[in-house]
This record gives sequence, C-alpha cells and structure tokens, in this order.
Amino acid sequence: MSKPKATPRPRVVAQTPRRSAAAEITHLSPAEHGARGKSARAEVPRASHGAWIASADRPNPVDLLEEQSASRVPELVPIRYGRMLVSPFTFYRGGAYIMASDLAHTPTSGLTVQLCGDAHLSNFGVFASPERRMVFDINDFDETLPGPWEWDVKRLAASFEIAGRDKKFSESQRRGAVLSVVGAYREAMSGFAEMHEVEVWNSHIDVEEQLKDIEKAIGSKRSKILERDLAKARTKDSTRALQRLTHVVDGERKIISSPPSVVPVSELYSEEEAEKLTASIGRLLRQYRASLQNDRRVLVERFRPVDLGRKVVGVGSVGTRSWILVMLGRDDQDSLVLQVKQAEASVLEAFVGASPFKTHGQRVVEGQRLMQSSSDIFLGWITMTGVDGVKRDYYVRQLWDWKASADIEGMTPKGLRAYAQMCGWTLARAHARSGDRIAIAAYLGAGKAFDVAIANFSAVYADQNEADYATFKAAVGEGRLQVLTGL
Repeated sequence: MSKPKATPRPRVVAQTPRRSAAAEITHLSPAEHGARGKSARAEVPRASHGAWIASADRPNPVDLLEEQSASRVPELVPIRYGRMLVSPFTFYRGGAYIMASDLAHTPTSGLTVQLCGDAHLSNFGVFASPERRMVFDINDFDETLPGPWEWDVKRLAASFEIAGRDKKFSESQRRGAVLSVVGAYREAMSGFAEMHEVEVWNSHIDVEEQLKDIEKAIGSKRSKILERDLAKARTKDSTRALQRLTHVVDGERKIISSPPSVVPVSELYSEEEAEKLTASIGRLLRQYRASLQNDRRVLVERFRPVDLGRKVVGVGSVGTRSWILVMLGRDDQDSLVLQVKQAEASVLEAFVGASPFKTHGQRVVEGQRLMQSSSDIFLGWITMTGVDGVKRDYYVRQLWDWKASADIEGMTPKGLRAYAQMCGWTLARAHARSGDRIAIAAYLGAGKAFDVAIANFSAVYADQNEADYATFKAAVGEGRLQVLTGL
C-alpha cells in the first residue's frame, strides 16, 4: 500500500468560541440582526454558492480516506471500504472528510452555527423523546463543530441529488428534491426569525401528530409501509436489544458472538487483557455518570454491568471503536444496553479550528444537545485507555430507543421530495437554536436565488463525487485498498 500524501491545509474559517458563563453578551435588535444578514449578502451574493470547481492542488480522495484509517481498528477498515464500495451514494456517506476539505474552499456568508458536520439525508431519522413520543431529527453528531451554516446545507442538498441518481430518478425529479430541501430550510428559517426565543427552542417534528400530513404527501401505498416501519421502530429498545444480542450462559447474560459485526470482549483479547478491561468498567461508569444530570445519574446507578462487546456500526464510522455495554436492573429482564462509541477529532477541525471542549466525547454530546429538540437522557461521555495503552474519547447513548431511518431504497420521487422538506425544516431548526437566525433569514431572502444556486452546486458536486468514487474503485482494483464486502 502506498503511503498517503500529506493533506494540504485549506484556509481556516473563524469559529465562534464557546462563551464562559460569566462572559458579557451583546444583544442586538431584530433590525440589527437583519442588517447583518443583508450586509453579508452584499459581500457574498447568493448566486456565488452555485459554483464548484476542484482546485489544481485538491487532495486525492483516497489519500484522505487512508489518513482517516490510520487511527482505526485495522481489521475493520476493509469493512468500511466494502460498505463505501456499494455505490456512489454509500461512498458519499463515508466521505465526510473529503467534502469538508472541499467546502473549505467555497464561499461563506461569515454567519456561524453549530454544525452537524455530516448532514446527509441518511443521518436524519426518528427516535423516542424522553416523553416517549416519536420525533424526527438529526441523529448523527460525530463531526459536530461550530462553522458556516452553508456547509451543512450543501452536504444535505448534494445527498439528495446523489441519492436520486442512485435511484435512477430523472434530472428534473432530482432537482425537485434538492429545491425542496433548500426551500424548506429557507422558509423555515424565515419562520424561526419571527418567533420568540423559547418558541424556537421548543419547535420539533412530532411524527405521531403529523402522521396524516406525512401520509398525504407520500401516498397510501407508502403510508402503509411507513406505519409498519414506525410500529417496528417502537419495539427497538433495550429490551429488544437484550433479546437479540444476548443469551443466558451459566445463569448470566452474555453477548452473542456474531463476528465481525458483534464480538464479545472475551473473544477480542487474551484472558488477561479482557479481565483488565472488564475490571475497569466500574471506574468508567463512575466517569460516565458524572457527565449526566443528577436525576439520570441516579437512574443509571440502579443498573449493574454484565457484559461488554464490540459492534460494527454505520458506514463512515466503521473502524472507529464502538462497544455495547449490557446492564441489568432489578432482574434478568430489566435491561439497559448502552453504545459506547469512539469520538475522534471532527473532520471539520482542520478547517474551522479545534473544539473548545476538553474531550471529543463531550464535543459530540454538547453539540447534539444544542442541535436536537429532544436528546437521549442517557447521553454522556468518557475517556478510556485501551488494552494497547492508548487513551481515547467516547460518547455514550442508548443502543436502540425507537430508532429508525428512512427507507431511501423504497422512496418514490414524490416521497423523496416530502422527506426533503422534513430534513430541510429540521436542519433550519437545529441551526436556529445556535446561530443568528434573523441574519441567516435576511441573507436567504424571500426569493429562490439561494435555492437555485445550491441546486446547481449539488448537480456539479454529484459529478465530483462520481469521479471520486471511480478513483476509489480504481484503488480497490489495484490492490491499494483492501475491502470486505457484504458485511
């Protein structure tokens, strides 16, 4: 395997610093916020966002992927590549670092928000709120950092163009979906600009309340499939995880071995190493509980750990260390199954600056809490030293909690447009919580100039993604990258 080239550092975009609790805060009037947005529009016209031309010194996408893989579990990296190899769309899902490098060279208004950092359409979905209502929101924050709001919009919009190509939709159908997602973002931001602060904070999509509107938008046939999928999602909780992922051995719950997807810690390491890691769980749980609110800390204290295993998840995340921790409460059926997922530096860090938080686990958790309308009550973080002696950051959440993603494979053009509107509204709400929503709304304006520009960008960038995918496939064919498919 050839050695990756050094990645050039693009221009750095100023990042909004995290204020201390005692910092003085300046409050502008709505008119002053609006003037800020209009001034940004004069300096960076909305039409300027429509262009994409790769620079002569643009990094080779394979070099960037290999750079990421250097810190990952070596035997899992071929699985990541195998999942990315399926199509240009799955390649795009795993290529957040590639696009971040490209976005660093695109125009920005200078208005910053808390970014998701990987806002493609498969990183939205449904899950349970603490009140046990089914909500729709962004569900992946591994790359979250403050940065230009346009970056999330462009990554999301391009994902609809690329998914539409994967589905063999026509050019007009794909463009319709992209215009829908950007138009929904623009219109929602305009609405949020008129709202009171707490009203913005409490805004969310309650799937159960809006189910009739969603069904009307996607048609009766897809509605029945949606209702089936939502019913299935409601069964995905810790009890279901306990049944699917564990069995009883000598009176104790143990994780079922299903390599490479799920492997108990006892099979990953030597007996001595496994015992050492298992012995550290108590200390790690104390650290985790300290990151929770007090009431949730009391709840977690009622559970005891019984087994630990590694679980392969996602596409772009494959190769990072992800654990499942099985815990029991009052009896063998009272379970809490946690996912302990490694948090590395965000792919945005080289382009917007380092996180203000002490650990990347805290970075992910704080970003998620800021962007989501309702976050997992078990969301927390730890730092753990592995059996190799390397200290790594992790965030912790429930493994399953009514979680479900959209069925992109089964979507019609009409369904894709309806889904685009939900995603665009949701991203605007997430950005409105942390950014200057009035200024962003003023920058976007009431017309469709920005919508058209992003639709143009998405089509051109989808071409770039296909070229990068071809480069990736060639690297696999030449033997530079080793892949495992079907996993």
